[in-house]
Amino acid sequence: MFRFAPYVWKTLWRHRIRSLLTVSGASVAIFVLCFIGSIQEGLDRMIQGEDAQRRLIVFQENRFCPTSSRLPEDYARQVMQVPGVKDVLPIQVWTNNCRASLDVVVVHGVPAAKLPEYRQVRLVQGQWPDFIARTDAAVVGRQFAQRRRVSLGDQLTFGTMSVHVAGIFESDSSAEEDLIYCHLLFLQLAEGQAAAGLVTQLEVWLNEEAEPDGVAKQVDHRLRTGLVSTTTRRKGAFQTATISDLVDLIGYAYWLGLACVGLVLSLVATTTVMSVQDRVQEHAVLQTLGLRPGRVMRLILAESTLLCFSGGVLGVAVAWLILSWGNFSVGAEGVAITLRPSFPLIVSGLGISIVLGMVASVIPAYQSTRSNLVLALRQI
Repeated sequence: MFRFAPYVWKTLWRHRIRSLLTVSGASVAIFVLCFIGSIQEGLDRMIQGEDAQRRLIVFQENRFCPTSSRLPEDYARQVMQVPGVKDVLPIQVWTNNCRASLDVVVVHGVPAAKLPEYRQVRLVQGQWPDFIARTDAAVVGRQFAQRRRVSLGDQLTFGTMSVHVAGIFESDSSAEEDLIYCHLLFLQLAEGQAAAGLVTQLEVWLNEEAEPDGVAKQVDHRLRTGLVSTTTRRKGAFQTATISDLVDLIGYAYWLGLACVGLVLSLVATTTVMSVQDRVQEHAVLQTLGLRPGRVMRLILAESTLLCFSGGVLGVAVAWLILSWGNFSVGAEGVAITLRPSFPLIVSGLGISIVLGMVASVIPAYQSTRSNLVLALRQI
């Protein structure tokens, strides 16, 4: 079959404008599919990890935006008394936008000494003692730092607050790399916050033998007589509920991706039909020279598959570059989904382009083998 590669190439180059338009259409569709797939993968990474299932979030009942949730910090001491609880991390959250945004800034104020132990983050620049010793210091996720061009030692301003960048960290979790961590007390006492003694949420760490849902019920039961009613959920379920509108939007985007697949299917099928109709006589000559109908059919399949695969390679390459360099994230209500390319996503994009090229050309290729040779040769 490979000995016919020059023939396939010359056939495509003979109608180069049509071929280039087909490749460009396929590349746009595969690019959109990869971009949507990266959003879905980011959501899955955030809500399906082990941490998302084994940690609990205590939040003010019927409140989702961090600016509206205010829990007494003393609740942490009461939660520690619940059987199965290993430790409690009080967190004050600040975000620049509670609505869906492509450039959300999320700041977590936490007890500085607990951060290296209770977050899977590694400093690539700076030292932990520098962050712990300075109350107005912050450590910034690598992805956020690249997007905002933040460097070690900079003074970073968000809202009415300004912090000293004492470190830049990386993490196995892409969502973590989009966060800023500062001292809990600093964020509580910052201008305009009025949150002394209050926190946004409590993150509960469980013992290995603890059952998360059972502990969640006990936590809410213990705090039911407090000043503020609470809702306790697994971290993954909490994040899903928090960005429920965004999850619905991602679901709609999935259908957009399927529509793009249908577009590619229609585009390649139309191109193949035009190519077959223009070359009825040529295919008749090939069969007269000894090529079996099955071989002619495979040549047509190869042509359309090559066009679609070329578009897939171009679309995947552009998606990879944009997602790698852009460091995009989409978030709502203080929860961010990071868009990051992955090897399985790239492989699936290329695989889909090959399958689409073959499926779209099956019927036109089959029809080319059913043409009347005598009639076709008379038209030469």
